[in-house]
Amino acid sequence: MTAKPAQPVSRPELVEMANDIRLACMRISRRVRFESDQELPPHQFSVLARLEDAPRTNSELADIERVSAPSMKRTTSCLVDAGFVSRADDPLDRRQVILSLTPPGRRAVARVRRHRDEWMLERFATLTEDELALLHRASAVLAKVASK
Repeated sequence: MTAKPAQPVSRPELVEMANDIRLACMRISRRVRFESDQELPPHQFSVLARLEDAPRTNSELADIERVSAPSMKRTTSCLVDAGFVSRADDPLDRRQVILSLTPPGRRAVARVRRHRDEWMLERFATLTEDELALLHRASAVLAKVASK
């Protein structure tokens, strides 16, 4: 049996699909952030995840997260107070402070990710094998869309 060629998608159908996918992704993102774990607010977790890659300054983090420098300083101060982040003077520029993830910070990132994965897996448990296979294929396409 041969596969049928794909039918062209009209512009209105593409617009509707774009809207549906965007809304579904936003809802999933919001729910996984707020319902899967209450240990860390989403903005704090995001900063910890950024520090997992490499130590950074408040300015670098503010640029990456697209927030103001004072807002980032408040966020990182809370994370330092919680023991998830450490501060050190920049050896090249004494005006800067280098922020690094501590071992408890690494454990917190792993714990939040595990809770988020568990939240998603609970939803996957209600899907059929065909739906799971479709999501598997769609995840690669969505990653491609997100990378552009």
